[in-house]
Amino acid sequence: MKTLKEQISAFQEEMLPQIPADAMEVMIGATQALKESGIESNGLQVGATAPGFALPNYDGGERSRADYLAKGSVVLSFYRGSWCPYCNLELGALQAALPEIEALGAQLVAVSPEVPDLSITSVQQHKLAFDVLYDQGNRIAELFGLVMTLPDVLRPIYEKFGIDLPKHNGDSSFTLPLPATYIINPQGRVVYGLVDADYTKRMEPADVLQILKDNA
Repeated sequence: MKTLKEQISAFQEEMLPQIPADAMEVMIGATQALKESGIESNGLQVGATAPGFALPNYDGGERSRADYLAKGSVVLSFYRGSWCPYCNLELGALQAALPEIEALGAQLVAVSPEVPDLSITSVQQHKLAFDVLYDQGNRIAELFGLVMTLPDVLRPIYEKFGIDLPKHNGDSSFTLPLPATYIINPQGRVVYGLVDADYTKRMEPADVLQILKDNA
């Protein structure tokens, strides 16, 4: 089975040549500017206590940090939405690793600002068997230090791609979480965190498994 990095590379080889050069230049420039801003350093650090939360699952039921931690460690994945192909590849790869994650006594939870009626697209497409929580207005992502605002120069490009962020997120803030993966122990402490301002970079599920083993 291909690694997540290999899946992303295959996707890019097929899809990136179809993007107009001027749009690609703007997208690359925006990502570089975001990385250079130092925003990644705002993310919650290892050793910190993970913020409490209570969020609705895509099916309407509420889930809380306390409920999850009562059962063991938590792998918390922040993603942008079902419109993001990189997020969908990551969610699919995490679903494939879910049996191993659970065998190590951990729970996998995804968090997105996308309204549940639309996030269910990812759930159904990838047959996700883990919770996908609705973080309305990126309130929890903000507590983790992950929120960014989509630059004005990218908004018309997203529109041309058919991505209507206000519709997906149910507000006009154009805010998104940086893609991030946190591993939280049963005591609520962050034992690992990966935050990347480059949305094409994601954590390998194999690395998640290794960290869970190391912290068992």
